[in-house]
Amino acid sequence: MSTNIKVHFLGASGTVTGSKYLIETPDKTIMIDCGLFQGVKKLRELNWQQLPAKASSIDLVLLTHGHLDHSGFLPRLVNMGFNGRIWGTAPTLDIADIILRDSAKIQEEDAERANKDGFTKHQPAEPLYTTEDAENAISRFQSQPEDEWIEIQSDIRVRFRYNGHIIGATFIELDLYGKRFVFSGDVGRPNDPLLRDPQKPKKADVLFMESTYGDRKHIVEDTLAKLKTTIDETVQNGGTLIIPSFAVERAQLLMYLIWQLHRNDQIPDSLPIILDSPMGARALSTFIKYPEWHKLTERDYRDMTDRIRIVESYKETWQIIDDKRPKIIIAGSGMVTGGRVLTYLQQYISREETTVLLAGFQAEGTRGRQLLDGAEEIKFYGKYYPVKARIDMLEGLSAHADQSELLDWVSNIGHKPDHLFLVHGEPQSLDMMRVKLKDTYGWDAHIPELYEIMDLTIS
Repeated sequence: MSTNIKVHFLGASGTVTGSKYLIETPDKTIMIDCGLFQGVKKLRELNWQQLPAKASSIDLVLLTHGHLDHSGFLPRLVNMGFNGRIWGTAPTLDIADIILRDSAKIQEEDAERANKDGFTKHQPAEPLYTTEDAENAISRFQSQPEDEWIEIQSDIRVRFRYNGHIIGATFIELDLYGKRFVFSGDVGRPNDPLLRDPQKPKKADVLFMESTYGDRKHIVEDTLAKLKTTIDETVQNGGTLIIPSFAVERAQLLMYLIWQLHRNDQIPDSLPIILDSPMGARALSTFIKYPEWHKLTERDYRDMTDRIRIVESYKETWQIIDDKRPKIIIAGSGMVTGGRVLTYLQQYISREETTVLLAGFQAEGTRGRQLLDGAEEIKFYGKYYPVKARIDMLEGLSAHADQSELLDWVSNIGHKPDHLFLVHGEPQSLDMMRVKLKDTYGWDAHIPELYEIMDLTIS
């Protein structure tokens, strides 16, 4: 007897962000991840559109991890009529809670600022969703254990497996009528300073595989040495080092690495080190709450947080800006799309003594990508600012597996998948990953287009 399953590619298809995959079976309709589109305006505008699927028909959402491009659409989904539960590991749901509240607040503030300053085509400008919308989504959270099979109903079960990348992140194994569907989420890297190595799937009849870095291998870089050199040069120039940072894992990793330089007497004791990311500070607390999910000892955590100033209010941000001394500022967001880093860059981007150190993937259309590509001016809140600061890139900190690490991640799968879908990548990365999988394993991969629907027959 055969069973028909429809797969809807509602995001991260032909692009990196907006991860959403809807699995429609005769018995249950399950969404894997529910993320926001980020980057170029054409993608961001998709967040405002009605989902091309009936939200009220979705029974369950499963989250691989809490990043905005995997969880940030949840309030919209609830507004559209979703009335089910949202499952993930406990730290994933804590991170998603933090990120959704922060996202809603930023959108409310941006709409308010647009209306006040008049740089909006909409009368009035409205947020994509509100704090109340975020709370409605969060109320549906239900944490699930790592590495245990959870029965959804007869013939349908799910398991969340450790995947590195950020705290709480997993890949998802979904068994449907005897066939295993594997959703990679975002695959982390081996030998991460804070996180354990990702586990690997051993079986995948239908594989959804991320390809963020499917076209390249990460540069092998002595990250501590690069950080020290950049800090030394900026301090010698009397300038400020600004590191735009993703609030979850990347901010904590940067804190840890800079603290290591301090501990080894490689940077001055008097040099201020500042974390100005309310979301990053809240995410930091998950490291003490979930010690089994990372390598950081409690003592190191305490020593690190004693050395680094964690900003608690926007008033402090301006006190830091008014302090003329050289300093290190870690501030959200990682792709310079919003957050406190914009306040700092407004004040510092036009100063030659400033260094802006990018520390992660910069999606097409983001300010981070513009800076990386050598933009001579950059726009904040409706105004352009000349870029005179030195722009640099810290290559060794990516939380995503590169091409060779992705190939290794699937190396334990004992048979050729019946269906292999490459997702969560830009076109060149997707196609290069497709070629490498064919050359290495003889596997044929399909690169789905956004909103494509695939009919799979399970027998």
